[in-house]
Amino acid sequence: MKKSSLILSGLLLASTLGAKEFVSIGTGGMTGTYYPIGGAICRLVNKDPNIKCSVQSTGGSVYNVNNVLKKELTFGFVQSDVVYDKFNGTGKFEKMGDQRLRSVVSIYPELLALVVTKDSGIKSIEDLAGKKYNVGNPGSGNEVTTLAVFKAKKFDVAKLGYRGVLTVQECPHALKDKKIDGYSFMVGHPTANITDAANSMPIDILDITGEDVDKMIADYPYFAKGVIPNGSYEGINRDVNSIGVKAVLVADESASNEAVRAVVKSILDNFDEYKTLHPALKSVTKESLIQGLSAPLHPAAEAVFKEAGIIK
Repeated sequence: MKKSSLILSGLLLASTLGAKEFVSIGTGGMTGTYYPIGGAICRLVNKDPNIKCSVQSTGGSVYNVNNVLKKELTFGFVQSDVVYDKFNGTGKFEKMGDQRLRSVVSIYPELLALVVTKDSGIKSIEDLAGKKYNVGNPGSGNEVTTLAVFKAKKFDVAKLGYRGVLTVQECPHALKDKKIDGYSFMVGHPTANITDAANSMPIDILDITGEDVDKMIADYPYFAKGVIPNGSYEGINRDVNSIGVKAVLVADESASNEAVRAVVKSILDNFDEYKTLHPALKSVTKESLIQGLSAPLHPAAEAVFKEAGIIK
């Protein structure tokens, strides 16, 4: 009897030691940048025998931050402006702040692209009046940032002829079918989504500049100016001036130290490989992994960055 109990105990111990922790990363649409980079991170994380990482296509930043805090996702890609608003209870999350939110790693810069068809005649935000424009699906970072830019430009969204609420993955087809004249996408560039649109018809991307935009950046320091480089997309033969934020991987404060540590170490330990996994990661540095964070670092992430000498 004792021998059987010992064998059973040994089997239970072996089972416990061999158990994997399952973690999920909420991303965005499959034709965006979050999804392929989330998949790339999971492939690196899965080199750790104790972690099993899977990626989920979702509605984007707002969905991800809410579901990370509901613990339905372990991690989520979220724009730094959305992180700021959720942590502080401002903007779209007025009186709905949640200070359990934690940053894990800053992924890459995202720039807002206001994509329009050339035959629409749209040359500026003011020209969107009366046009069919997809601001973004409810609960997406695309919607949040576009409305912030419209507010800075004093452009009333009610002036649109049609306010689209499609997901970004639906937009290139809607553009081709002339259901919309343009759409917003907050993303790392280049992205397959806009490449698809540009390869199907002549498009333009509107510049986002002016004193009103400068004031917006001064008021909301998680925004910064940026450039979508000449040649990123077919037919766009100039640098496009825009504004952007950081794509940040976030977690709830209760996320396990092991899972958070595995994610951050997988990026740092395979950094050269990591930078080749998507064009949006090309300019990333180890130092940039802690820049643009609008919620405190998870303690396990902070510990890994300190071990690596990135945080002194």
